Amino acid sequence: MATTTVSGMTQDRLLRTIRVRNRHEPGVLGRLATALGALGATIGNISTDAITEHYTVRDLDLLVDDEQHLQRVLDAVRALSDTMLLEVRDEVLQVHSGGKIRMVSRLPITTVAALRKAYTPGVAEVCLKIKEQPELALSYTGIPWSVAIVTDGTAILGLGNIGPIAGMPVMEGKAALLEQLVGLSGVPILVDSTKPDDIVRAVELIAPTFGAIQLEDIGSPACFEVDQRLRESLDMPVFQDDQQGTAAVALAAVLGACRLTGRSINDVCIGGIGLGAAGLSIADLLHTYTGQKILGADINADAIARHEALGNEGGTLHDVMARCDLVIATTGVQGLIKPSMVRPGQVILALSNPKPEITPAEALAAGAAYAADGTSVNNVLGFPGLLRGALEVNARRFVPEMYVAVGLAIAGMAGEGELVPSPLNRRVHLAVTLAVARAAVETGVARQSFDEELLATRFRA
Repeated sequence: MATTTVSGMTQDRLLRTIRVRNRHEPGVLGRLATALGALGATIGNISTDAITEHYTVRDLDLLVDDEQHLQRVLDAVRALSDTMLLEVRDEVLQVHSGGKIRMVSRLPITTVAALRKAYTPGVAEVCLKIKEQPELALSYTGIPWSVAIVTDGTAILGLGNIGPIAGMPVMEGKAALLEQLVGLSGVPILVDSTKPDDIVRAVELIAPTFGAIQLEDIGSPACFEVDQRLRESLDMPVFQDDQQGTAAVALAAVLGACRLTGRSINDVCIGGIGLGAAGLSIADLLHTYTGQKILGADINADAIARHEALGNEGGTLHDVMARCDLVIATTGVQGLIKPSMVRPGQVILALSNPKPEITPAEALAAGAAYAADGTSVNNVLGFPGLLRGALEVNARRFVPEMYVAVGLAIAGMAGEGELVPSPLNRRVHLAVTLAVARAAVETGVARQSFDEELLATRFRA
């Protein structure tokens, strides 16, 4: 399935690849695209497999709502006289076949000499040195470059409480991104309990294996307790991607929206609709960065109380829409914001996926100066560099300045007309890594300094 999320609130559409044989004549591909569009299918990549004198064979990636929608689309393709449907593939399942990650050795062990150095008897000498000087583990093990990606499976994407095993593909995806984008080893940890005490204790017991802890898709309100307790009990970087990771990327989106509309973030009234794990953390970081109280609305009184305890202001949906120049919505409720609520000149970031609180087209038609949905903002912009930067300087913990550094670095890499840059641009992740490492040093949570030029060289390698 296709997924793009800012706050873990997705119910993904189906991604399928169809192979078609088109008559090799002008207009045939256009008629196929028109038929697909008329039924609401979204066309992704189009690739040509073969061209003959009479036919062209193409693969088209399609996004559809569900299996019933897919069947209607396929029937429409079959009805075209100049197009033949050859194959329908679920390439998402193919990608996941056998899992997306595995542990591999960094060293080739092909001779007895190599075996004796990497394992017995040579390894005993290294073990004894680390016993005498535990800090040597930072140099002679993979611990400082390993991240535990921990979930209890209670808030997997927009699918909800599907359990830790069903959430494993998401954790594998996070691990794959860490390795590909910043060279870290991410290890999924599935905790078979939803009790905060159990989750906290499980992580505490395995923590010596890792350099950092990334909490993922743990439902609210348990996520707040788990995150806080682990940050207090462990002398290592711990963060919740759905909270602080989302907030850092949302800060970048807010800065981008202000830039695109010619405003200063310090001159706009900011409001949040939805104060769950994502919304509460976004408001908290924006409050930290701007010094302004963020007006927040939620139907849950406890959520409002948590928001106000962080120095912000509680209100209603009507209050936020009536008073705020820039509105961030993370409720997961499709159509919550009515076009009649939008004031001319407002900036609307409706970040729930795949159905936002109001579509960008509706918001702009109602007079918004700028509007975007969650497809524009992805957590993968932030968490890889956040972790790599912290581990580069052996940080004791994450502090708000490091999350702000992530947001500023991402915003600074956006091109002209872009809200945020592409998450596949490795220069973005290097910029985030450097910014986080600097912030850790400047705030005193780094245990060691770093050489920016050397880091950049290692990063590119």
